[in-house]
Amino acid sequence: MDKICIRGGVPLEGVIPIGGAKNATLPLMATSLLTPETLVLENVPDLADIATMANLLVQHGVAISRGAVGDGGNVLELSAAHITSTTAPYDLVRKMRASVLVLGPLLARCGRARVSLPGGCAIGPRPVDLHIKGLQRLGAEVELRQGYIDARAPKGLKGAEIAFPTVSVGATENLLMAATLAEGETLLINAAREPEITDLATCLVAMGARIDGIGTDRLRIVGAGRLHGTIHRIIPDRIETGTYIMAAAASGGEVRLTGTRIDLVAALVRALEGAGVEVSATADGLRVRRRGGPLEGVDIMTEPYPGFPTDLQAQVMALMATATGASMITETIFENRFMHVPELTRMGANINVHRASALVRGVPALMGAPVMATDLRASVSLVVAGLVAAGETVINRVYHLDRGYERLEEKLAACGARIERVRNAP
Repeated sequence: MDKICIRGGVPLEGVIPIGGAKNATLPLMATSLLTPETLVLENVPDLADIATMANLLVQHGVAISRGAVGDGGNVLELSAAHITSTTAPYDLVRKMRASVLVLGPLLARCGRARVSLPGGCAIGPRPVDLHIKGLQRLGAEVELRQGYIDARAPKGLKGAEIAFPTVSVGATENLLMAATLAEGETLLINAAREPEITDLATCLVAMGARIDGIGTDRLRIVGAGRLHGTIHRIIPDRIETGTYIMAAAASGGEVRLTGTRIDLVAALVRALEGAGVEVSATADGLRVRRRGGPLEGVDIMTEPYPGFPTDLQAQVMALMATATGASMITETIFENRFMHVPELTRMGANINVHRASALVRGVPALMGAPVMATDLRASVSLVVAGLVAAGETVINRVYHLDRGYERLEEKLAACGARIERVRNAP
């Protein structure tokens, strides 16, 4: 199993290119099931989760090929002219929660879908009940049996008003896709507003869907009889962007991030202003540097978009570990998302957790240590900590990183980080 070794203490200096958004790509790949025509996606990141979704779609009968790599980045061409299976098996779905996003498109187009209950990072319960209840509102018959969601709509889906009791990105995506082929009008109330959902809706409109309210919490969809293919460029990855912002800020260097946009990380930029971190827009991305002097502790609370992203909570905790003063970091989205805390404390961080909040008292320095990644974002928080720790940090179970960060060691090493991957380490 691979390990990553870091010898910290080097300020990052240089340029880091940002790839396409993983969390936008996965639902966009699932939209290929809605049309018999070819969907072309540009700026696709090369990640383990993308490969997992591709394998799942191929199992459904989708033909997938890689196009030329040019200014559009990696290109995927997906053609679901003939759907050969409406079952998403456990062996594939268990690897990634986003696999459940095939449920809505399969049901809308084929009138039947049998999808295993999903797996993924162990960061607390993320039930699919909102997906199921929403599809039932659209007229589907849904049963849970033998670990599978068994959904049927033999006469097709019918538009309906669906009010989410809580904001759910996955449920919004699944029902948005399903509604594009439903008969009549669907209104999604309290819909998630993440940029990835805006990107999904924009692509669906280009495929012939009728969607109003894009970017708001009320989405109105008028079902179309058929969608067609299109070419769509995926937005930059705001979580990758935010991660490298905090890596640069933690190290005390100055880094330019290209291929991204500052508006995608506005909540993070606002939070870090008080910490003494300057993030400014450039012609092709943004620039990160400290304003001078030590980092200052700031309080953070994760919230649905446009609030502070839960997927950046672990990274900001690593950043605050060496800030002056104290920081209170509160997690409101997922339970059990503080599994990185014991690993950071192994490196000398002073963190106390009480229920959904973590009090971080900044220490003068972190010390390198052997640590273990527990999930995708927790693993990269250990990288941020390792970049500033004295001595060597060895991160185990880095397969989590490969799910969401493309060429991480290469990008950081190009900015001066002393980082390497040890392959097939014992």
